[in-house]
Amino acid sequence: MPLSARKITHGDIAPIDVYTRDRKTRKAALVAVKKNRRVEVGPFATFYFENYDTMLGQVQEMLYIEKGGAEQIDGELAAYNPLIPQGSELIATMMLEIEDANRRNATLLRLGGIEETVYMEVAGTRIRATPTEYDDRTTDEGKTSSVHWLRFTFTPDQIAAFRDPGASVILGIVHQNYGHMAVVSPQTRDALSGDFAA
Repeated sequence: MPLSARKITHGDIAPIDVYTRDRKTRKAALVAVKKNRRVEVGPFATFYFENYDTMLGQVQEMLYIEKGGAEQIDGELAAYNPLIPQGSELIATMMLEIEDANRRNATLLRLGGIEETVYMEVAGTRIRATPTEYDDRTTDEGKTSSVHWLRFTFTPDQIAAFRDPGASVILGIVHQNYGHMAVVSPQTRDALSGDFAA
């Protein structure tokens, strides 16, 4: 299937008994896939870049945990297929990971709209992330969610620059209460380059 049309279908999903039997092995394989698809930006924002494999793993886990059977599958596909990059984009789950509940609540109240302030800079060109088609993740009171799904849409020239080992790639956040950036490692760039169509 071309990357520009990559979707999980019913035929891709292992029957629950097969998944249960192989779950440990499948999860270990997925850990290896995810290893170079994770970028930390600042003290508590972590980006997990999604692809077909990570989303298939998520669907299988939801079916395993919730035990909804065949009736559950369409809902899971509707939720997770939009998070599979389609050849000219990267899609990330941004997690604001703060262990202490009181500190987490106070911090999230200060970070309203953070999902609108994320960018990736490739060879000096800034690509602004856009939230995916999910509901607004910031409440009327200005409290943001601890989970956001973000899309970075690339031009062909930006894809070529991303794949160029000599070009710099930076992932950053410019929120007034959370301004941080991180250099994307060569290993992560190699992994994410596979999300683009040839």
